[in-house]
Amino acid sequence: MEFNPPLLTSSQRTLSLFPLPLHFPLEIRTAGEVEFPPPPKRHAPPLQQALNTIESTLVAMGELAADKHVKYILAVEKRKDSFESAVLEHLRMNGAYWGLTTLDLLDKRDVVDSNEIIEWILKCQHESGGFAGNIGHDPHILYTLSAIQVLALFDKLNVLDVDKVSTYIAGLQNEDGSFSGDIWGEVDTRFSYIAICGLSILKCLDKINVERAVNYIISCRNVDGGFGCTPGGESHAGQIFCCVAALAITGALHYVDKDLLGWWLCERQVKSGGLNGRPEKLPDVCYSWWVLSSLTMIDRVHWISKEKLIKFILNCQDTENGGISDRPDDAVDIFHTYFGVAGKTVAA
Repeated sequence: MEFNPPLLTSSQRTLSLFPLPLHFPLEIRTAGEVEFPPPPKRHAPPLQQALNTIESTLVAMGELAADKHVKYILAVEKRKDSFESAVLEHLRMNGAYWGLTTLDLLDKRDVVDSNEIIEWILKCQHESGGFAGNIGHDPHILYTLSAIQVLALFDKLNVLDVDKVSTYIAGLQNEDGSFSGDIWGEVDTRFSYIAICGLSILKCLDKINVERAVNYIISCRNVDGGFGCTPGGESHAGQIFCCVAALAITGALHYVDKDLLGWWLCERQVKSGGLNGRPEKLPDVCYSWWVLSSLTMIDRVHWISKEKLIKFILNCQDTENGGISDRPDDAVDIFHTYFGVAGKTVAA
C-alpha cells in the first residue's frame, strides 16, 4: 500500500517536534482536590530581595522567570559531578532535548555551542543507526528521536545518514504494526509515536507500514475515549498524547472520538488548576503539556481553564534559583522545567 502523508501546517510541524512522555511520574498518593498555597518566601540579601520582588511581581502578572530558568539549565549541564547528573547520565540525550528546547522556547538557544552539542550527539550513534542516551550506552528508539529532534532544532539534519537512521527505526516495527523500543522487544504506544514522529521529521514515513501502525494504535483505544500503552491498558494522559499525536501526523484523527476523549482529558484539571495523568492522582506540571497539547489537537482546549493552569505552572517555579517542579514547593528538575515552559507556551 502506497502511503502519501498529508501536508502539515506549521502548527502541526511544531507539535510533531515536541517530546513524548519518557518517564511518567509514579504517583502513589491519592490526589483529591488539592489547592496549593504559593511557595514560601526565602531570605536573600537586600538587593537580591528587591530584584526578587520585581520578578515575583512579573510572575504574578503571568510571566515566567525566564532568565532564572536559563541560568538553571546552564548550571545543570555544568554540574557533571552532582547527584542529578549521575542518576541521569544514561538519559543525557533526552536531557539535552528538554534543556535545549526550553532555551529555544525562551528565545535563548544561542547561549550554547551548537557545534559541540552536534559533535556529542554523533558520538552517541551506533552502527545500527540508532542513538544511545549517552556515549557508551545502548541505542534505543527513545534516544534516537531526541537526537533527531535536537538536530532539527539546530537545522542540522544534514549531518545524519537519513537512510541509516530511518532504517533502524523502521526495523523496530512488528508484524501487528506496533513498535519495539530496542532489540529486547518491549512494546508501547510511546514507541509508535516515536517512530512515526521521527520518520515524519526525516520524511521517511514510507519505510513503515503506516496502515498497520495506525490500526495498532486504534486497538489500544478504551471505552472512555483514552488510550493505553498496549491493548487493554489503562488510559493515561501521556499515552493519549502519543496516540493522538501519531494519528495527527498520519492523518488519522478521524478515528478519535473527540468529545469523549475531550471529556476525559478536561476531567484531569483539579481545583488548583493543575492537571493529573489519571483519575484520583495528584496534579503534575508535566501533564500541562501532554493534556493541553492533546486537547489542542482535537480542538477541545477551550474545555479547561487555561488561566488556572498557567497560575499552577507559575506557582511551581523557583523564582530565586530557576527551574520548575512537579508541584509547588517540590524540588525543581530539568524534566519539569521543560514541560512547564512548553505547557505555558501552549496555554498562553
